[in-house]
Amino acid sequence: MMYDLKIINGQTPNFTTGTLLKQDVGIRDGKIVDLGKDLGEAKEVLNAKGKVVSPGFLDIHMHEEFLREGSNKIHYDISKHMALMGVTTALAGNCGNNRMDMSFFSQYVTKYGAPVNYLSFIGHNYLRQQVGIEDRYRGARDEEIKQMRALLRKALDLGVIGVSFGLEYSPGVSLQEVEKLIEPFKNKDLLLATHYRKDAKYALEAIQEMIEISRRTGLPMQISHISSCAAFGMMDEALAMIEKAQKDGLDISVDTYPYNAFSTFLGSAVFDEGCFELWGKGPEIIMLTEEPYRGQFCDMELFKKVRRERPEMLVATFAMDEADIDLAVKAPGVMIASDGLLREGQGHPRAAGTFPRVLGKYVREKGSLTLIDALYKMTLLPAKRMGLDNQKGKIEIGYDGDLVIFNPDTIIDKATFEEPMLPPVGIDYVLINGKVAVKGQKLLREDLGTYIPKSL
Repeated sequence: MMYDLKIINGQTPNFTTGTLLKQDVGIRDGKIVDLGKDLGEAKEVLNAKGKVVSPGFLDIHMHEEFLREGSNKIHYDISKHMALMGVTTALAGNCGNNRMDMSFFSQYVTKYGAPVNYLSFIGHNYLRQQVGIEDRYRGARDEEIKQMRALLRKALDLGVIGVSFGLEYSPGVSLQEVEKLIEPFKNKDLLLATHYRKDAKYALEAIQEMIEISRRTGLPMQISHISSCAAFGMMDEALAMIEKAQKDGLDISVDTYPYNAFSTFLGSAVFDEGCFELWGKGPEIIMLTEEPYRGQFCDMELFKKVRRERPEMLVATFAMDEADIDLAVKAPGVMIASDGLLREGQGHPRAAGTFPRVLGKYVREKGSLTLIDALYKMTLLPAKRMGLDNQKGKIEIGYDGDLVIFNPDTIIDKATFEEPMLPPVGIDYVLINGKVAVKGQKLLREDLGTYIPKSL
């Protein structure tokens, strides 16, 4: 029987042997149906000579766009850039926040398709907003927690993968509030993800709290973007603390992005009084990303003015140590994730460059990671964490045709803090569900991805 698509002359990663295997890939009906040499005829043939044919990258930590109905049915932004850098599956709803109603989001993606496959968390801070909590500095009352539980049940019915927390963004949230919310769901197959309570000198304390949440709830914990939490001179200690918790039997995992600047909204609690003293740096580390200040670094007067007048503006804050970023990226078991977040097409270059940056800078240029190790951190490791390793993250017969074909000698990010949306180079093709979605630096199809519900 003829294949829909065949990839010839490429090399595929084998994570068991740690080697690249020369073999062709046959795809039919969105699935890998054959591997080897001298495969049969195909309607479409891609020649991957000299290239790596990898499973599509799975981004376990990103922030979805704000979708809306309109005359043009497609309104995607960030996931277009995700696809261009090789991401084929993305986990949204991180850091305690959802940018829209989950029912609408899942129905929209199911109806129209998307540039990537989507899964989602339901965010705790989003739930707080839905029950009318406007003050981020106060805890939820028992009646509000009861209401949040009802909303959480509805989200679980829509197939969300679990609950995300953004403790830094809602300082009034206590460990007890987290416990009370989760209590009725301890027996569910849920994943928790948490944006730490405080960074820099409080990082180890914050990591211990996330470990304690997992211990008390009995649920697995994904520690979000450890780089922005502990890349202040204590990464070694942070990683050792997590390793000890794992050896103690707790199901703890971690992700990171390969940049020394974090990004969030200027009006958030991150920039409350005392932040500069905490980081040991002044407002000059903050770069504004939107007009009329795009690309401009702050002084105290500008910082206060924009925070007051434009609290929704995304900024890039160069607070972290590059050496600690390197430690996180190469640490065994630490997944690569973008933490990509855009507002009207502006933001941090991680939304367009994270995965090619690791393959270009950390694998090829610095030699911090082997190619196989880096790909494992981007594919099979997050696939396991998302519960998708029976269909994604490997190149095996029966697995989904989500693939990236790239040149290991040239792949690199091009997005910068001044031009954050520039696509990478070195990626020839990105396939989503067995069809070509990206060719070079051009997105050909933005309707191939699906919403993937978690079966509880």
